[in-house]
Amino acid sequence: MAEVIVPRTVTVHLGRPNTPAENVTVPFNDYIKNVASSEIYPTWPEAAIRANIMAQITFALNRVFTEYYRSRGYDFDITADTSIDQKYTPGGEVYDNISRITDEIFNNYFVRTGSIEPLYAQFCDGYTTSCSGLSQWGTVTLANRGYTADQILRYYYGDNISFVYNAPVADNTESYPGTALRRGSFGDDVLLIKRQLNRISQNYPAIPKTNVSSGVYDLETENAVKTFQRIFNLTADGVTGKATWYKIKQVYAAVKRLSEITGEGLTLSEVEKRYTRQLQAGDSGVDVEALQYYLAFLGYFYPELPPIPITGYFGSLTRDAVFTFQNAYGLPVTGVVDANLFHLIEQAYRGAVSELPPSYQSAIGEPYPGRFLVEGDRGDSVRVAQNYLNIIARTNPQIPLIAVDGIFGPKTRAAVTAFQRMLGFEQNGAIGPSEWAELVIMGNNL
Repeated sequence: MAEVIVPRTVTVHLGRPNTPAENVTVPFNDYIKNVASSEIYPTWPEAAIRANIMAQITFALNRVFTEYYRSRGYDFDITADTSIDQKYTPGGEVYDNISRITDEIFNNYFVRTGSIEPLYAQFCDGYTTSCSGLSQWGTVTLANRGYTADQILRYYYGDNISFVYNAPVADNTESYPGTALRRGSFGDDVLLIKRQLNRISQNYPAIPKTNVSSGVYDLETENAVKTFQRIFNLTADGVTGKATWYKIKQVYAAVKRLSEITGEGLTLSEVEKRYTRQLQAGDSGVDVEALQYYLAFLGYFYPELPPIPITGYFGSLTRDAVFTFQNAYGLPVTGVVDANLFHLIEQAYRGAVSELPPSYQSAIGEPYPGRFLVEGDRGDSVRVAQNYLNIIARTNPQIPLIAVDGIFGPKTRAAVTAFQRMLGFEQNGAIGPSEWAELVIMGNNL
């Protein structure tokens, strides 16, 4: 779950979720025009029409945002079954005034104040059925009394709703990151999984809490995922693949009651991103150092990349290297590194490392293994890191000496944390590209 967007298109299942029926994919604003023309009358007062359309938009966006059906394995976003969703009539007539109003407001919606997800804006006709949400015929009565559309919506959904105007419109893409998250993964997707598991653990206390101050998929995250998988009858491998990702999302939405009109709600702090800021000339820090490490290493394979020092400062040499990389990959040559470009550079680095013979060591030292090293890991990369840590520890007594055995246990984690503390890095006990670069540079210079 991330930023709320209005999808360019929406896929509608023309029946109940678990029954065979056609799926149709239509532009979102055309879908709303059809729903409104099927649900209400064009002769109603405009305030009533606007209130109903806003409720229909918000309801549909709740289904899309929570991936209510897709997280359950379906290949559509919403159904045309009025007992659970809203009416859609293929080829149905669309009224001119409803079309005009929809074009004006199709990317507006409302939320419960303090929450970010579009409200589950339940509604009913008010004659044959009643509900705790909006009464469609009741909106006519209120409009005839002089209520505005916003006042009508607050009458039915409460004063504690807020309106969002001109929301971004983009392609509707699934939230799953595309590759499985596992021990050593890092980033906002990992942070999101940790937050969701921690909330789920309130209802399922057997799931251990995870540290959400770090975006590293560490041993405790792996154990929390394994416990979740066992509870919900998934393969308990500790890896968040597509099935586990969507099961976590489904259970999280259920315990938060995001598809209920009186749900708990989703706050900004629960979905905010921490690792996607842009890097550009003048920036400094560990993100820049990691970027420089990747580009410097790639320079040994691609002569067109100018050599750059690993300084942690984004100067003209780093900018020129970014220019060259963007040009080589046919990307806009901006010199700015956003999350997508950083990922592409990282992937190019991993590809280069995978082609190295086992004994290879470049002039800038041992290649970074391409993933965060965390407690529970074993192997040559851990052994290399342990050796560097001991070299540095001999002149820095705040770092404890450890066994060089290739096993990343609690003592190795303590040494890594001490090393991070010495450098002023985030003390998560994991070795990422910035820590690796510092280990290699410092270790080779002692």
